[in-house]
Amino acid sequence: QVQLVESGGGLVQAGGSLRLSCAASGRASSTYAMAWFRQAPGKEREFVAGISYSGGSTYYADSVKGRFTISRDNAKNTVYLQMNSLKPEDTAVYYCAESAVRYGRVSSASRAYDYWGQGTQVTVSS
Repeated sequence: QVQLVESGGGLVQAGGSLRLSCAASGRASSTYAMAWFRQAPGKEREFVAGISYSGGSTYYADSVKGRFTISRDNAKNTVYLQMNSLKPEDTAVYYCAESAVRYGRVSSASRAYDYWGQGTQVTVSS
């Protein structure tokens, strides 16, 4: 059974940085695209960033482009989200997700992912 465990969330002041990690287990995660989504109170879950199974391609939401960086270490079955220049509007629960299709492409649609972590809270104070 696939398990995704996020860590690294917390409280940070605007302009600060955080690094989220997502450790995967249960199948060959190195052959699946992975992504980060977030959900703020009262809002729908939204795509933040995605990375291909090889790590060679990355994709970002316009709202985080230039501030966030997604990466992966397939030897450790771990995906990271480096978040810099954080803003209060980045406050949300952040989820990592693993694609439903082996060797599939990154998608910004949540339905393309069949495994999700439990989420980690990121709070940015102004």
